[in-house]
Amino acid sequence: MSSLYDAVGGADTFSRLVAGFYAQVKTDDILGPMYPDDDWEGAEQRLLWFLTQYWGGPATYNEQRGAPMLRRRHFPFPIDRAAAIRWLELMKVSLDSIDEETIPPAYRHQMWDHMERVAAMLINREDPGTPPARAH
Repeated sequence: MSSLYDAVGGADTFSRLVAGFYAQVKTDDILGPMYPDDDWEGAEQRLLWFLTQYWGGPATYNEQRGAPMLRRRHFPFPIDRAAAIRWLELMKVSLDSIDEETIPPAYRHQMWDHMERVAAMLINREDPGTPPARAH
């Protein structure tokens, strides 16, 4: 049985997805400032490794970085609801730039569902203007 990674074209497709995403992030007013100017290539590589491994490709992420621990690795970055939504918006543009022949709707849906869950999971800051939580 082949993996989703193989079914959608493997390294080429995932490289296109990640490159399209980061091409937008570099000039984005919400996400861009979260990245150090001297590590764009590293950030892009790490996302590519993660997505590749998650969807059944080579386990390069684990080999190079260890277990993903996404919440822990993203905690230093101020990810509120607006940042999560923007991440999804930019990823959707990139995903939609890849034709349905390459990523058929069923696989696209699986990928998008995962992206939505991860974006929500990584929120680690309250939105501006949100009243502070009260102890019960």
